[in-house]
Amino acid sequence: MVSIKSILVSLAILLLPAQILGAAQQHPLLMEGKQALYQRVLSKPGAHFYKEIQKAKGDPATPFSVFYVYNRKSENGSTWLHLGQNRHGELSGWMPETDTIPWNQGLTVAFRDPLENDRVLLFNEKAHLKALIDGNDQEAYRRLYTAAESGELDTDSPVIAIQPRTHIDILKDFYLVPIRDHEDIYLGNEQARILQVSSVPLLPAVDTEKVKASSKEAKKTNPEIKPFRSAVVFVIDSTLSMDPYIDRTREAVRKIYDTITKEDLTGDVSFGLIAFRDNPQVVPGLGYLTQTYVNLLQGQDAEGFFNQVSSLKAATVSSRDFYEDSYAGVNEAIAGIDWEGQDARYVVLITDAGPREAGDPLSGTGMSSASLRQLAQDKGIALSVLHLLTPSIMADHTKAEETYRDLSYYPGIGSFYFGVETGDVERFGRVLDALAKQITEQVKLAALAAAGKNMALEREAREKQTAENEGGDQLAQFQAKVAKLGYALRMRYLQQKDKQQMPSVFNAWLVDRDINNPQRQTLDVRVLLTRDQLSDLHNIMREVLITAEEGLLSPRTFLNDLKSLAATIARDPEQLGTTTRVTGAREGNLADMGFMREYIEDLPYTGEVMNLSLDNWQDWPARDQIRFINRLEEKINYYQVLHDHTDLWVSLDGGPISGDSVFPIALEMLP
Repeated sequence: MVSIKSILVSLAILLLPAQILGAAQQHPLLMEGKQALYQRVLSKPGAHFYKEIQKAKGDPATPFSVFYVYNRKSENGSTWLHLGQNRHGELSGWMPETDTIPWNQGLTVAFRDPLENDRVLLFNEKAHLKALIDGNDQEAYRRLYTAAESGELDTDSPVIAIQPRTHIDILKDFYLVPIRDHEDIYLGNEQARILQVSSVPLLPAVDTEKVKASSKEAKKTNPEIKPFRSAVVFVIDSTLSMDPYIDRTREAVRKIYDTITKEDLTGDVSFGLIAFRDNPQVVPGLGYLTQTYVNLLQGQDAEGFFNQVSSLKAATVSSRDFYEDSYAGVNEAIAGIDWEGQDARYVVLITDAGPREAGDPLSGTGMSSASLRQLAQDKGIALSVLHLLTPSIMADHTKAEETYRDLSYYPGIGSFYFGVETGDVERFGRVLDALAKQITEQVKLAALAAAGKNMALEREAREKQTAENEGGDQLAQFQAKVAKLGYALRMRYLQQKDKQQMPSVFNAWLVDRDINNPQRQTLDVRVLLTRDQLSDLHNIMREVLITAEEGLLSPRTFLNDLKSLAATIARDPEQLGTTTRVTGAREGNLADMGFMREYIEDLPYTGEVMNLSLDNWQDWPARDQIRFINRLEEKINYYQVLHDHTDLWVSLDGGPISGDSVFPIALEMLP
């Protein structure tokens, strides 16, 4: 006879798998109108979890962490969210909805430097902003702008905030401006987007009066202001026949050290020098690929610089062809030099040869001009190129110029490229002298302005006028760009004592172009990724390319896998590895699953891959397909380099850099 106890035990055993299955099948809430995209939120700085609604406060949430929404409940007029760290049922607790920001796609924006331009206005309603744009009412715009700029906005004003006057570097003072909604419009003849955003600084709100008081007190107790410091690293081609240019570079630096000593600026301007050649495994006589002769610590004074650089000589053997690995030298300057404490950072490339681009088997970096330029900008470095157009039947100066112009492009200013006709040493020397003198002058101007000396004002005004004059010969235009950049960097330095914080606004509308100057973009679009997610993206993209090159993917599957990657990064990076065939996703990529359209259809910005159709691909000649694949490989190499630059990553919880640290990656650097 079977006992009641045995029956109960059997029932428990039978029910256990169902209970486990039921727990495993718990899913987050879907976004409205979606079949595969879940609701997600970001935790605001200062948010906490609660084990139960409106009970005792629990553990703090790391600011800007992403959580999936499993449930919503309203109690006593407040909405609460039941959140989980992933979409597999691992719940973290309850949080008031007011402590979160909707995060239905991973795109965020960063404000560009507003120097000498209008700052971005944030509106409370889309209709107000749209009416202003549609009506092209410049008078009404100017009234609103003047009121916002002076801090005299009325309570009934449609403008609720304005971009800070000072430039806020997102990598130094981290903030997020996630995009919540958008609408395409035209601003004049330029296509633009109206964006609904939240603006959230990582740090708590600043009490302006306290800041002013503490600043005054600091001046009393410590009147010294940290000097403006500038650093120039020369990256010089040291292959055969470069000795005259190496000697002329030494001469230019010696002149500047004399000036620095006379002006009592020793230590405020530092010089470094890196030499590059080409792959020594192919031509052993070259000796090295790159070699750092002088770092910025050694280059703080003339003795340190010239002691280190005295042994620099050009190679005595020729490299394989008329291409040298100049990118290896530039990369070493970006990654191998300690730039800490430098307010103005310059790398000056000096070469008579074209670069080894990504895809060249002899390239030491595998990086393109675009990815190397982006890495320099991530580090706050301005690249200049002095291209020696020496006569040679082997040289392709036209192609090299195009590439170097792209490498040395600086947002909002232009390209810092100078082609020295015939490689004339005297002409090269004049350009180098002018550049080095300008950079030193910038340090002196900053010191005068920081000391509050009025004598600096006239010189500032004259230099600004020079910067605005784009006419004249090539040297005048080059100097104007250097002056404009120097002015912007000094203003950032001088504004540090009046440092502002991103306004905390949780529902605002703005336009991504300057209403007063529609050709100017006011925002940079970025995607927030963790270090682990970037590593996953690197590995999966490489796997897709390898599998495609081995002929294991059809063109359609190859493109759909790439689109799946791009869409997953923009929507939900946590799902990397589950939406491509090559990673073993059971249902294939998003196109196979029928979800591609819902991932892409309402994104405000998309990259190159998402807009590429199979028909486009098949219509391309082979060389264009190869270029496309090369661009993808260049981005893969950029991911690896960025991953390894731990100084660029932001730890949101204040701890050491880890896999959870984040970086806002430029959209154009994603697939």
